[in-house]
Amino acid sequence: MIDHMFGKITLSIIKPDAVKKGYVVPILSQIVQSGFHILAIKMTELSKQSAKKFYSEHKKKSFFESLITFMSSGPIVSIILEKENAVKDFRILIGDTNPIHAKKGTIRNLYASSLEKNAIHGSDSNQNAFKECFFYFSNREIFLKS
Repeated sequence: MIDHMFGKITLSIIKPDAVKKGYVVPILSQIVQSGFHILAIKMTELSKQSAKKFYSEHKKKSFFESLITFMSSGPIVSIILEKENAVKDFRILIGDTNPIHAKKGTIRNLYASSLEKNAIHGSDSNQNAFKECFFYFSNREIFLKS
């Protein structure tokens, strides 16, 4: 069981806009320099069906369809990160969802182009971090890295 990792892992997704613009390496460098350890990483593409499943909590929101179209528009990089207080610290590192409001030097401040194309995803709670990690990675992939 990986219960000992609760509170110490988070999921990040480098979104299609940032992948397309070649920001994967600078974003990963900033993450590692901030004290996070990469436990698992892979580049993949989301089908519209998978994107709908992952973002199902937003199903009734006005931006849902454009989010699904965007997230399935190209490659993404899914990453399991480890650090004490991973979710909280990572949310600080990536900055506000809207890059206009993101603090200077945060990932979204540096690499996002809009609220929708905000470069990166980070889990918003410890519970969601676990759920999201298992959405993108198999038990085997996670256990091999932890």
